[in-house]
Amino acid sequence: MPALGPGALDALMPMHLALDAHGAIMASGRALRRLAGEAAAPGCDVFDGFRVVRPEGVEDAGALLAHAGRPLVMRTIVAGREVTLRGHLVADAAGRGLLNLALAVSDLPDLGGADLTAQDFAPTDPTVDMLYLLEAKELAFAETRRLIGRLQGAKSRAEAEALTDALTGLANRRALEMRLAGVVREGRAFALCHVDLDYFKAVNDTLGHAAGDAVLRAAARRLGEIVRTSDTVARTGGDEFVLLFPGLVEIARLREIAGRVVAELERPVAFGGRECRISASIGISLSTAYERPDPDRMIADADAALYASKVAGRARHTFHGGAG
Repeated sequence: MPALGPGALDALMPMHLALDAHGAIMASGRALRRLAGEAAAPGCDVFDGFRVVRPEGVEDAGALLAHAGRPLVMRTIVAGREVTLRGHLVADAAGRGLLNLALAVSDLPDLGGADLTAQDFAPTDPTVDMLYLLEAKELAFAETRRLIGRLQGAKSRAEAEALTDALTGLANRRALEMRLAGVVREGRAFALCHVDLDYFKAVNDTLGHAAGDAVLRAAARRLGEIVRTSDTVARTGGDEFVLLFPGLVEIARLREIAGRVVAELERPVAFGGRECRISASIGISLSTAYERPDPDRMIADADAALYASKVAGRARHTFHGGAG
């Protein structure tokens, strides 16, 4: 078998170290020189620049050569950090060793922090193929993360849409029921105001449904400006709204709010050069009027109080049971 010169070793094993019997580096592969720098320079002691971590206890040339043919794990410092190398050693009769190394998987993604390219590895070295696989895996993970993000976003949007009135952007009946259930579960006192738009049918009949939609959107905005951030305004029907006031059962304060609702909704809504005029009738029920508040019953009682407001002439509010 012909002896292999430095050029052949560089081509076949660009990450090799040739050692004499005392552990001095006789030659090193071009890729290892680019990776480890002076630590792989000829004439240096291999243990000055490399540390054997497996098997343990290998601290001199004799111990290293004694492990010829067995797997080795070594570390060297590159750009201020430890880089792990795996390899094995063969020895000749004169006690010289040829150590062939490769980057550990943990240091493959950035090639140990060295400026290495595909040309620095032998054609039979799987490192380049591993790099392609790692890149493909990262691309697959990135695409998976994007897909998960899109799915989560779509789910959140779908959930929000399921609880939102499409025309006004307010909570819908389902959202109101969920929030009511939460307030009851927490044991908090609360008030329900059922608001119905007076003369809304006349707007639809005379100016059309587009005008009616404009009035509903305007009413939703005005109601939202009156309530607190902790309150809920829900559109529960064509021209019907329910206001939920957690923690508020003070009659004087609720009368003031109801008065503002009527005043705000009586302000004309401009549409197509015309003024749309409506008002509001309101029915109010208080959780404190019940031994055990039942949302369905309270909504029905607020609706009955609303009907009383309409019978009394509209543009007014009525408390269920004559409270206040």
